[in-house]
Amino acid sequence: MKTTHVRAADREDRWLLFDASEHVLGRMAVEIARALMGKDRPTYTPSEPGAHVVVVNSAQARLTGKKNDVKEYVHYTHYHDGRKVVNIDRMRVQRPNDIVTLAVKRMLPKNRLGKLMLKRLKVYPGAEHPHTAQNPQKVSAAAPANAS
Repeated sequence: MKTTHVRAADREDRWLLFDASEHVLGRMAVEIARALMGKDRPTYTPSEPGAHVVVVNSAQARLTGKKNDVKEYVHYTHYHDGRKVVNIDRMRVQRPNDIVTLAVKRMLPKNRLGKLMLKRLKVYPGAEHPHTAQNPQKVSAAAPANAS
C-alpha cells in the first residue's frame, strides 16, 4: 500500500462550529482535538494541521456526574506556596473560554505542531462569533452509545 502526503496547496480549509451547551465537555474536546489534528479525515497528514474550530457558549459547557461540584483547575505560580486552585463555578464566571481551551489543549500533542493546532481553536463565551464569513459547519451532538 502506498502512503500519500497531502500538500498544503492541495487541501481545503475547513471550519467547524461546536455549541458547548449541546455537548458534554470531555466528549466535545475529543472531537475538537481530532479535527484540529486532522485525524477525522481520510487524508490525514501528521505535519499539516486540520480544521479551524469555533466553539460558542463555552460558559454553558455541560459536565456529567459530580464534576459541577468537584472539578478544580490547579496551577502553580512558581512562588513559594504558589499553588492556586480554582473550582469550576469560579472558572465559568472569570474565564469561561479556558474551560474548553484547557480541555482541548491537554489532548493535543505537546510540541510546536500542537501549539499551531491550538491557534486554530476559537472559543467564545456567548452565542455570537465573528467567523460567519467562513461559513462554519455546525457539528451536532452525537447520541450516547448506550442510549436505546
